[in-house]
Amino acid sequence: MDWLLFAIFLFACSAAATTGALFEPGAWYRSLAKPRWTPPNWLFPVAWTTLYIFMSLAAMRVALAGDSGLALALWSAQIAFNTLWTPVFFGLKRMGAALGVMVGLWSSVAATMVAFWQIDLIAGLLFVPYLAWVTVAGALNFSVWRLNRGGEATAA
Repeated sequence: MDWLLFAIFLFACSAAATTGALFEPGAWYRSLAKPRWTPPNWLFPVAWTTLYIFMSLAAMRVALAGDSGLALALWSAQIAFNTLWTPVFFGLKRMGAALGVMVGLWSSVAATMVAFWQIDLIAGLLFVPYLAWVTVAGALNFSVWRLNRGGEATAA
């Protein structure tokens, strides 16, 4: 295990994690209608911490395997979409636009998982929970948008 390489990927994940601290859900999100299957608030930081560790381990494994340029470019795309979603949804309060970002996120996570899987089975498997979580997050984004049409950017 290359701890420096792992730390670099984890540092990249911290940019996405930081947006969660900068753009907290707040009163606006609490006031929105949400589906009854919405995960409890405490689960989000637990899930994301676990996923960021898995993503970093997977990327480190693939980087060490060599001939991983495309796979790591896809990893970069997914972390960029990941970083963008929170400011769009919670910062700008643009649920529809966030849904568009979510399509990019889901697609890039799925592509990264496949690319990683082809290089290193364990790295690919480490992305399975991430794809599952992003699938739930996308369904939640869609449901909240649908339940609250007209509620975009109405509160500061």
